[in-house]
Amino acid sequence: MSGVKLSSVIKRYSDVQVIHGIDLEIADGEFCVFVGPSGCGKSTLLRMVAGLEETTGGAISIGARDVTRLDPSERGVAMVFQTYALYPHMTVEENMGFGLKMNGHPKAEIKAKVAEASRILKLDDYLARKPAALSGGQRQRVSIGRAIVRGPEVFLFDEPLSNLDAELRVEMRVEIARLHKEIGATMIYVTHDQVEAMTLADKIVVLRKGVIEQVGAPMTLYHDPDNKFVAGFIGSPAMNFMAAKGATGGVEVPGLQATLPVPVKTDLGNRDVTLGLRPEHLVIDPRGKTHTVDLTEKLGGVSYAYLISGNGERIVVEIRGEAQVEEGASVGLTFDPAQAYLFDARTEARIR
Repeated sequence: MSGVKLSSVIKRYSDVQVIHGIDLEIADGEFCVFVGPSGCGKSTLLRMVAGLEETTGGAISIGARDVTRLDPSERGVAMVFQTYALYPHMTVEENMGFGLKMNGHPKAEIKAKVAEASRILKLDDYLARKPAALSGGQRQRVSIGRAIVRGPEVFLFDEPLSNLDAELRVEMRVEIARLHKEIGATMIYVTHDQVEAMTLADKIVVLRKGVIEQVGAPMTLYHDPDNKFVAGFIGSPAMNFMAAKGATGGVEVPGLQATLPVPVKTDLGNRDVTLGLRPEHLVIDPRGKTHTVDLTEKLGGVSYAYLISGNGERIVVEIRGEAQVEEGASVGLTFDPAQAYLFDARTEARIR
């Protein structure tokens, strides 16, 4: 297996540049997830690694090889797409071994590799079936198995769970995590779902408009975001943001009708800032009157209250246990200032 290195990688379509000089190293055996909103360039970047998109500038290396100008078949990668792309007239066994058959591999070798992939993916009972007789999750496992039998240096996944229902998505997340643990291959995975990113990745690459906003381990991005975009994108429900202004001894927050101390070393002066608080760090104070409860979602062991402040800002609060609030009620909010984040209102960069 091998790692992947991107050096000043650029992608341009005529006069439109969509990838802007990306530098990134993915270690051998690492599970790296590209995440970001639609149109951020994550699938384009993955396809450039695969060789399905030409690299306009910069270099891509897999292991010690510069693969920037190599054909996809020469790069040592295998790609799993959003669509299963299985041959409907072939059995599972035939689908998984078809690529090797077309490349002239001996029948015994094909059978052995398909058997090993089938064992890893728990497909032994389905080898004689055709795709029409499989569930969506089983079809995606066959698609992954087809990649495994090729023995690639790097596995590439392009939103492979998008077409599955919620239950199957969870099941397949577990399957892919187990697969990575068992075979130890380098994997690059594209998704717009930050829950998938958080649960699968060793390393997350957050992209926006063709540039990397931040790279790090899932919990590092969650607890230590570099800017407002990363703070709002990582975490579900998203971080709450409130307009604020630097003031003597802290920040003045109109939405809370209070001036609060904040844990930053930077002198804020009277600059405009944004206060960020995660839903689990907020506590509803029934004696307060700063917010109106607009809606509540009761999900069993956890509930979410959606509040509206006096100046129209929307805030989500996580409630654990049996405590509830009535819709339409006026309430206040409390929190530990040590859990607050501050961002520059103009640049959106984190203030530390």
